[in-house]
Amino acid sequence: MTIHGERHRTQRMGWLRAAVLGANDGIVSTASLVLGVAAAQSSRASVLIAGIAGTVAGAMSMAAGEYVSVCSQADSEKAELALERRELEADREGEHRELLEIYVARGLDPALAEQVATQLMAHDAVDAHARDELGISETLRARPIQAALASAAAFAVGAALPLLVTAGVPEGGLIPVVSVTSLAFLALLGGVAAYAGGAGVIVGACRVTFWGALAMAATAAVGSLFGTAV
Repeated sequence: MTIHGERHRTQRMGWLRAAVLGANDGIVSTASLVLGVAAAQSSRASVLIAGIAGTVAGAMSMAAGEYVSVCSQADSEKAELALERRELEADREGEHRELLEIYVARGLDPALAEQVATQLMAHDAVDAHARDELGISETLRARPIQAALASAAAFAVGAALPLLVTAGVPEGGLIPVVSVTSLAFLALLGGVAAYAGGAGVIVGACRVTFWGALAMAATAAVGSLFGTAV
């Protein structure tokens, strides 16, 4: 008997979302910060210090934000599962009918839905209701630590790209070079993320680049305005 193996992308969703968000934010926020400070006529040393400080603060903020938000999701999942356990203890027959109706609504014959509901509840009633009633599965379950680490690491990697460019280019060409290379990094990130998630590469690259360009332009304009005013 040949086992048909399928390679789906759902298992990547938890860490992929956090990693893409972190890398995108790392590039956009650090490049924007560099451009804003540089547009205010600051020295390269000041620009680099601001960029490094922004990288550390941003990575920690991303880690904390992801951890707190995903913990909230995990807490909600635990509360829902605890409620489901209580409902199963209080009214197992009613929960059985509820599961049966879910399968009928999905297209199963009532007699077959009855058999499926009976067998799945006999095997693991909580798991059956978690998956088919609540939409909670092991693959998509919230993982706070994984999300926090992926987001912080990706932010640091993303932020390092414009910082390396800032350190290496002549001071007079800092703004145009950082702008162009950061947009290129964003386009590459958007394309890779879209490919990993099974979406359109060009669309993914364009939408990330557009919002990044908007953020960098706004920050550079603010830096230029305040630099001139000072």
